[in-house]
Amino acid sequence: MKQKKILLIDDEQDILEILSYNLEKEGYDVSTALNGIEGIEKAREIFPDLILLDVMMPEKDGIETCQDLRKIKELQQTLIVFLSARSEEFSQLAGFQAGANDYIVKIIKPKILISKVNALLQLTSRVSDSSKNIEIGDLIIDKNNFRVSKAGQQFLLPKKEFDLLYLLASNTDKVFKREEILEKVWGNDVIVGERTIDVHIRRLREKLGLRTIQTLKGIGYKLVV
Repeated sequence: MKQKKILLIDDEQDILEILSYNLEKEGYDVSTALNGIEGIEKAREIFPDLILLDVMMPEKDGIETCQDLRKIKELQQTLIVFLSARSEEFSQLAGFQAGANDYIVKIIKPKILISKVNALLQLTSRVSDSSKNIEIGDLIIDKNNFRVSKAGQQFLLPKKEFDLLYLLASNTDKVFKREEILEKVWGNDVIVGERTIDVHIRRLREKLGLRTIQTLKGIGYKLVV
């Protein structure tokens, strides 16, 4: 199996050393950068599978760094997780709005952080290019036949509910903004009501028992593994 690459961007050398040590013990290929500018250059060079990013840094802060990373075509699907001492709600919202997949407060213990990284990289949706199937735990989404099963039970979903579920499951832990969902599921040429997405999300939760679809108020939705 190809070794997963992780890029750590933080201006605290001791944090980089601790995280590098623990992640390398797990078998990851770890690279580091001490600021946002260096981090972007390194990301362009190695194309990591996951980026752990601090918020408060010199040269270029984490929010701006995340925004710049998302502008790079080859990094648009890369997992980006903020690891910051700032726990305020507005800081976390700013992180998600910048394009992050998750936001973790630095007081987290190394073992828990490693478990989170493992979940993000190993339990993210497994998509087969040939079948277009997605399997997340006991949830199976068959793109070719528009079938959904959960814990062995089959569900027949209306087209838009299926498309919405497939979109969220195609990149678990990514926050899909409302505008992106409308564009990819309904298209730009269709005018839909303001609460349309909310209604479809509620139906998916009720039908499939998917309490792991999280709402980020004022931003969008994500499917958490």
